[in-house]
Amino acid sequence: MIKKVIISGGGTGGHIYPAIAIANALKAIDPTIQILFVGALGKMEMEKVPKAGYEIIGLPIAGIKRELSVDNLSFPLKLTRSLLKARSIIKSFKPDVAIGVGGFASGPLLMVASLLGIPTLIQEQNSYAGITNKMLAKRAKAICVAYPNMDSFFPKNKLKMTGNPVRSDILEVTHKRTQAYAHFGLQPNHKTLLVIGGSLGAKTINESIEAGLKLLINSGYQILWQTGKPYAEKAANAINSLKTPYAKSFDFIYEMDLAYALADVVVSRAGALSVSELCLVAKPAILVPFPYASEDHQTKNAMSLVEQNAALLIKDKDAPEELVQTALRLLQDVEKQQTLSQNIKKLGKPNAAKEIAETVLGLI
Repeated sequence: MIKKVIISGGGTGGHIYPAIAIANALKAIDPTIQILFVGALGKMEMEKVPKAGYEIIGLPIAGIKRELSVDNLSFPLKLTRSLLKARSIIKSFKPDVAIGVGGFASGPLLMVASLLGIPTLIQEQNSYAGITNKMLAKRAKAICVAYPNMDSFFPKNKLKMTGNPVRSDILEVTHKRTQAYAHFGLQPNHKTLLVIGGSLGAKTINESIEAGLKLLINSGYQILWQTGKPYAEKAANAINSLKTPYAKSFDFIYEMDLAYALADVVVSRAGALSVSELCLVAKPAILVPFPYASEDHQTKNAMSLVEQNAALLIKDKDAPEELVQTALRLLQDVEKQQTLSQNIKKLGKPNAAKEIAETVLGLI
């Protein structure tokens, strides 16, 4: 009998790429398995998931804005419509198991699936669980987590410590360095600072890098800079004004394996996926947590590394003054780079996707 799995969630790359990694791991174990994604209409999963070769259906769900907003008035209607559509999708597809990876769509889909008696699995990526996953956990059969002490949020008997699943192409990047320099048009005789603000960009990081761009270049370093769409034009203009071959900017980098391959130091937000990838590629990192993430979970993610002397942390409010200077000091300090690299590598979980896939199949 052909097995069927629904994977729900998205909103950011931090939810989408782990979901695709789980799907790929399931296919690697059982090529006949049928997988359907359920996302939120208008969110980036509706573009990224089909690019990865999977079908996706969108729900009309949206989040509640934390500030007072007229948009919140439509939330009950959107939630009701999403629950009804989720029920229709489940009745039609008839999944054997439903997986939630976080993001707007996972709430309605997993709630309906559990009410219909379908086994559900939650993949919690962060060190601090969100309210939706805490609610869904009561009915979930298994909860895969990436950080210790998650029994403060979830029933201990349901927990499985797997780590976060990541794209398989980043599991081995050391031999791709020469290819990476050619791909991005950068110079192999210059140390490289990789700047990534997440799939949607990071305003404070971008502004700090732009302000210090000339200093970084004049200090003998080169920059590979993922800006996000909102800052792409500004970053390109800043680089063009310097007329330098030692800086390249992109609104989004699909070839992250190559980006990590040539990076000597990485500046990044501290989303769960970014942290997990940095652990696996073992790169010295400066983390600038997004301060408005729910329950400030990015700071908690970053601190889990800082406490192991596995990364540096700069608060978002301090980045304009400190980020570039800290990057320069780390680029110059080979011994510190080696220490951070060795310590962060110990925290990597390279088999996360496979372990989660095996847990999923175990529920069927």
